[in-house]
Amino acid sequence: MPDKLAIVLFNLGGPDRPEAIRPFLLNLFSDPAILRVPFFVRPFLARIIARARVAPATANYALLGGQSPLLGLTQQQATALQTALPEVDARCFIAMRYWHPFSLEAARAVKAWAPDEIMLLPLYPQYSTTTTGSSLLAWRQAAARAGLAAQTTTLCCYPVDQAFAAATAALVSAAYERARTTLDGAVPLRVLFSAHGLPEVIIQGGDPYQWQVEQTVAAVLAAWGATVDHTICYQSRATPQKWIEPSTDAEVERAARDKTAVLVVPIAFVSEHTETLVELDVEYRELADKVGVPGYFRVPTQNADAGFIASLAGLVRRARRSGPGLCSGAGGRFCGAGCGGCPFAAMAA
Repeated sequence: MPDKLAIVLFNLGGPDRPEAIRPFLLNLFSDPAILRVPFFVRPFLARIIARARVAPATANYALLGGQSPLLGLTQQQATALQTALPEVDARCFIAMRYWHPFSLEAARAVKAWAPDEIMLLPLYPQYSTTTTGSSLLAWRQAAARAGLAAQTTTLCCYPVDQAFAAATAALVSAAYERARTTLDGAVPLRVLFSAHGLPEVIIQGGDPYQWQVEQTVAAVLAAWGATVDHTICYQSRATPQKWIEPSTDAEVERAARDKTAVLVVPIAFVSEHTETLVELDVEYRELADKVGVPGYFRVPTQNADAGFIASLAGLVRRARRSGPGLCSGAGGRFCGAGCGGCPFAAMAA
């Protein structure tokens, strides 16, 4: 086996100071994978959207000390993953999509280390053209600019990986039991698996994200082994388009009508950031209080949870055995035939 393994961890990124919020938003909405409008319109529309979102985003990041915690948490995950792979000289590099360290910074650092092999590992369990797909494109461009050439294996997704599902189920089970101990026995408890939403048109175009989220929830419930009232919902709507439903706020309101408490599971996030620490912990909690939900609880994200890190290490080992090229956590293609946005479909085209 190669002696030196560079593992590139992909994630969204986040501003590291208040002054970075506007350029971060501009980078986000300038991405063709995010803002799917004609190229000659995108720069103008991106600036308009970013300008409109600076004030609310600044208020949100102020609650977090003026910066995103995502990079620090990803660095913790990187350190833990290196430790979990003692059989190989592994070093993790971080490539954020919309703020430092960008893919070009990571590619140059990887080239300087001169690995024998590169593993591309998204910290998005479910594949989407808007997340992993965008990050992989940015990486290919950055690697070419950096002159980086090495045997590369790309792990596109791992929505139903058994170890990942078991680690997630353990967090959900523990939080569920804690919630039940604080609730009156007569109050029911519903589990809301909340994922970042997408415009409906992207899913209709063949993006496999929603289908993969549903598969993840089924895998986590199977690993948990509990029969509970649950639903899947979507948060973080950012454009006026119709987004996939039901929305998380609508499910919170439904819980109030049903007089049931809720346990929110951030099923598509593996690190705490504004969508969990502000949107889930502040905004939806306030909504739950306002509409009369009898109890509001939230499962923490995986961060550097030992079970989650062990699942990533297992994925790295299996992906390396599959050899260079593209693989999923299930080996080959995982998505159904209707998911034209699957990277395997693109590779076959």
